[in-house]
Amino acid sequence: MTCSTLMIKNGVARLTLNRPEVHNAFDDNLIAELNEHLTKLHPLADTGDVRVVVLGSEGKSFSAGADLNWMKRMVDYDLEDNLADSRKLAELMHRLDTLPCPTLCRVQGAAFGGAVGLATCCDIVIASQQAKFCLSEVKIGLSPAVISPYVQRALGARQMRRYALSAEVMDAPTALELGLAHQVVEHDALDSAVKAMLDTLLAGSPQAQRATKALLATVSQSPDSDTTREQTCQVIAKLRVSQEGQEGLASFFEKRRPAWDQRSDTQQQ
Repeated sequence: MTCSTLMIKNGVARLTLNRPEVHNAFDDNLIAELNEHLTKLHPLADTGDVRVVVLGSEGKSFSAGADLNWMKRMVDYDLEDNLADSRKLAELMHRLDTLPCPTLCRVQGAAFGGAVGLATCCDIVIASQQAKFCLSEVKIGLSPAVISPYVQRALGARQMRRYALSAEVMDAPTALELGLAHQVVEHDALDSAVKAMLDTLLAGSPQAQRATKALLATVSQSPDSDTTREQTCQVIAKLRVSQEGQEGLASFFEKRRPAWDQRSDTQQQ
């Protein structure tokens, strides 16, 4: 039985955790499957064949973190086994974080441990009022080590210290206030909110979104340097003379939708 599914339609990829019987908990099989899916998605996102990736899960929980049976097996792992295991999780987070296209995370319930990492590796997080987030690792003698770069980027260093050390549960409004979620809606409105954001993303230029996402990764690392300033100039200049840039300007002045706008297609999904 597969632990996850990947469906691609009309330029939208839906990557779904599918272990609702264990609250979509992580184990080595799920991590391997997600890495395989993301390996497939990277070149499709690069070419524009996949324009947006929606990450979600089946059941009441987004993900409860590490699977208990997997954790029991880890007790017998030596250092090298644990390093190999951790590197696969690190690969998963890196692959999701560096997908060239926009990524949208749908959080309907509990997101604990590594699941917080998945959410913060996505560009946009929309959560139900019923969602809860927790960096729970220290309660069992562990650390949110692999996911820490991505979660700290979202929370900021000061809030990260609190929630990584206390393992407090953050409700949805707190997650919104801290920047962990971008939007919180009533549970019954979650799918419509995801749909609305998906349509908004599909109205943008795929090439411009890829270029912007790559540029922002550079800007966050080195915001004020000669190299970064030159790269910003290169990006906008190249976009202006590109086919999509020319189409975008033409459609604006002609008061029509640009050729890439697929919102009418998504309304039929």
